[in-house]
This record gives sequence, C-alpha cells and structure tokens, in this order.
Amino acid sequence: MNDLKKVLENSFNPEIYKIILSKPRLKTSDYKKIVISLINEAYHLEKFTATQVFNENLSTGQLKEFLYQSLENDFQQYNAWDEQFEYIIQISKKGKSTVTKKAVKEAPSKALCHNREKNYILQEGTIIAPLVDMGIFTKEGKVVKTMYDKFRQINRFVEIIDDEIKHLDPGAQLNVIDFGCGKSYLTFILYYYLTEIKKIKVRMVGLDLKSDVIDRCNASAQKYSYDNLTFELGNIHTFQASFPVDMIITLHACDTATDFALYNAIKWDAKLIFSVPCCQHELNAQMETETLSLLTKYGIIKERTAALITDAIRGSLLEACGYKVQLLEFVDLAHTPKNILIRAKKTQSTEKRKAQALAEVENAIQAFSLKPTLFQLLETDKLINSNKI
Repeated sequence: MNDLKKVLENSFNPEIYKIILSKPRLKTSDYKKIVISLINEAYHLEKFTATQVFNENLSTGQLKEFLYQSLENDFQQYNAWDEQFEYIIQISKKGKSTVTKKAVKEAPSKALCHNREKNYILQEGTIIAPLVDMGIFTKEGKVVKTMYDKFRQINRFVEIIDDEIKHLDPGAQLNVIDFGCGKSYLTFILYYYLTEIKKIKVRMVGLDLKSDVIDRCNASAQKYSYDNLTFELGNIHTFQASFPVDMIITLHACDTATDFALYNAIKWDAKLIFSVPCCQHELNAQMETETLSLLTKYGIIKERTAALITDAIRGSLLEACGYKVQLLEFVDLAHTPKNILIRAKKTQSTEKRKAQALAEVENAIQAFSLKPTLFQLLETDKLINSNKI
C-alpha cells in the first residue's frame, strides 16, 4: 500500500465532481459507503450506515487526506467522475491497487456538475408553476441565480421522499396529510412530484390553524389544477382522518405539535412519515440530572441536548411501534439549525427490536427525569408496552 498516495493523486483532480467509496474492508465497518459531491467549491460527504446517513463538508486539502485514510483502512473501491473520465481504484485483500480510467460517454457541463443538477429530480428548464410563484424559477423555468440554495434544499426534500416512494405499489392511491402546512410551498411541490413525475394517484390534505392561509392555499391549488389537493382548517391534536392515511408530512410543527402529528401517524398505521421538528422546548424545561449535570448546567448546551434527546426519543418510539427510522440532515446547518428530518417506514419489526427501542427511551426518561408528550400519548392508548418508570 506504499504507492496508494501516488495512485490516489493520479486519480484525483480539481474537475472531479463526484466520488463514491464502497466495499467496506470489514463487515463490522460503521459506514457501508460514502458519497462525495462537489458543491460550490466544497465537498459534501454523505456517510451511509445500515440505518442512517451522516453529513460532513470538507475542503479539497482535507478531502485528499480523508480519501487516503479511507482507502488505506476502510474501503476497497473508489469511483470518481469528472467531465471526461471515470477513475476507478480497486484494492485487493492483500493491499494491491488496480487503477482503471475510462471515458464517460455523456459528460455533463462543468457548471452542471458543480450544482449537482444532473441528479435533480425537479429539473431546471421544466415549467413548474409553484416554483415560478415562489420566485425560484423564472417564467421560462430557469433557476433564479440568487435562489440556487433554495432550489437545492427543495430537491433535497424531494430526494428524501423519493428514496421511499419508489418501493410503493405504483398502481395504488396514496393518501397524504400535511400537518401544519402553513403557506404550503413544499406541499405544492410534493403534489407536483407525486402526480406529474411519479404518476401516482394522490389524495392530499393540508391542515393549518389559520383560515386566511387555508383560503389562499385552496385558491392556489385551483389555479394549478391540483384537483386532489385540498386544505382544511384544523388542529393537529384533534384532527380525525376520514380516509386511510398512507403518508404523514410535518415540517416545522412547533414543539409538541410534532408529537401529536407522529402520534396520529402511528395510530393510523401510516406507511411513511416525514417530519422536520421545530422549537423543542418541552424537554428543555423538564431536564434534571445529577450524574449528567455537565449537559444541563450551561444554557446553550442544555438547549441543544434537549433538542437532540427529543428527536432521539421520537425516533426510538417510532421504532418501538414497528417503524424503520432514519434521522437525516434536511438542509445544511449554515441555513438553519433546525436541520433534522425524521424519516420512518412501517416494517415487520421484531418484538425484540421494539422492546430494545422502548428500553432506550425509558432509560433516557429516567436519566433526565423526562415526561415526553409522545411517550405519554402512546402509553395512554396502549400503543406501546411500557414498563412503569
């Protein structure tokens, strides 16, 4: 492996826009693969475990050292692409490096590579009425230069949903509820994606507390001819669905409103849940601990710890109710600190795994003297088999 740095140097140049590290050396490796993309002259890493995705940004100098260490210790294959070539490094079990370089048949332009546009589900050049009204697209379907970050964020949201939608029965109707829809920018985009791109028959309802918002959203749905998208005035706590619910969306529902949305999703046995929590105040006010006081004696540390514990508890409670759960980075921290998205899919989970997830929640509740709303709702309705704490 003494020649690895030289091999890697010959297979890396500033024009490379995408790298994939794969084939872990050990079955016990934390990461199964790492996808690296060039975005605005920095490299964005997506590190995939069996159940989660972790994100990180590196400069060019940091990336080179990261790649060397990863190939030396963790992975056996490296694939990288620039506009003209794909570079492949394969490392045998004995440490021998094999390098292959082959021409790319259809190389995207450099600008396209840097913006990852080739991977976008919502394509520039397509007239998407909600994006035009949001000021992200021009009337010709071009991205407004100052709105590229927002365009990427919206595509990221659609990508996260697309990963799960592709596994559904394409012929079945999908019933979706968006709790706390607000102005419904992403609701309209999601409806467009499901109906126009995926060609899925959809019934979608947006719910909000503000009547003027609901009126505007219903008017916009009529303007776009989104016939199966309606908006209703209602409270997440008390809303009763009149039809089977397949998917729940809740974006930035404040504090315990997220818990009620998740509770409804569990109660209705929804197949898919996509939730971006917001303003996690509840546990911050409750947290008390003697053994872990380091995490509660500084206000800002306590606040962030409470927010992370809140979402960790929500994720584990969903697992305890039979969901496969991932906590993903929704947008870059530079744009908002409220950047965790909970993605959950109903599965045939084992009773052992459910019990383990519930025990993790109970341990956290005991350690920090907590009374999480979602836990109490599920326990009251006997949707979890909790041990009394």
